[in-house]
Amino acid sequence: MRIALLQVITGADKSENFARIEPLIRDAAAAGASLIVLPEATSQAFDQGRLDTQAEELDGEFSTAVRTLADELGVTVVAGMFRPADTNVIESNGERKTVNRVRNTALVTGGGTHTGYDKIHAYDAFDYRESDTVKTGEELVTFVHEADGESVVVGMAICFDIRFPEQFKELARRGAEVIVVPTSWADGPGKLEQWRALNAARALDAGVFIAATGQARPDWEEKAGEESGPTGIGHSVVVNPQGVRIAEAGYAPETLIVDIDLSEVAAARKALPVVAITENTVMR
Repeated sequence: MRIALLQVITGADKSENFARIEPLIRDAAAAGASLIVLPEATSQAFDQGRLDTQAEELDGEFSTAVRTLADELGVTVVAGMFRPADTNVIESNGERKTVNRVRNTALVTGGGTHTGYDKIHAYDAFDYRESDTVKTGEELVTFVHEADGESVVVGMAICFDIRFPEQFKELARRGAEVIVVPTSWADGPGKLEQWRALNAARALDAGVFIAATGQARPDWEEKAGEESGPTGIGHSVVVNPQGVRIAEAGYAPETLIVDIDLSEVAAARKALPVVAITENTVMR
């Protein structure tokens, strides 16, 4: 199975962002990738204005454009976007104000699938409160991807979800052999090391391939490694079920085209049946 990870830097306008990713999706399809994964916040990057003003449902402008392209090319595309959610009252500079929250969604479209996964774990950490403006989801999502004449169950997670192993083990219980993780990771001391460790750990926990695509690091030439908000650190990665990084990008925009051997999933789970052992373990 051939997958593509499109590590990009998106901006404030969803129409311009689609124009930015369209040729990259076409190139990945031409290279033989059947599953193409873009970052979290592909439709509109973080720290690029209010998210609610361009939020849309799965039949909106951005979603429909990606769907049309995926159907034309005969591929499945995963891309981060935002959907309208609810209103929330927050404290800001000593005042209470009402904000329109959004869902942080990973769109998956193509091959007869058109749905979305809403991020379950809000990034309320490191002095950042995503839950002020983002309403979390509750439902795990898997989809069936047809590749090389076989049906592959793919699970979905987004960015901060990577810190929560039970989500990945439950996706594996539901049949996932590959888990895609659109991401916009924060940069700073220790953040890259955490990113690498977490992706490897989740692959080992669940006995799956992890395909995690991040936003590239803005101003990577001068600021790579410096502290930032969750606007991207690059280092998109594919990790095999043994926890080994088999492909990894750097800080800059880059496309990874990666062939994965799904037979490794069964072999890894036979050798290290973490999910099965967990189901039969009692702790008091």
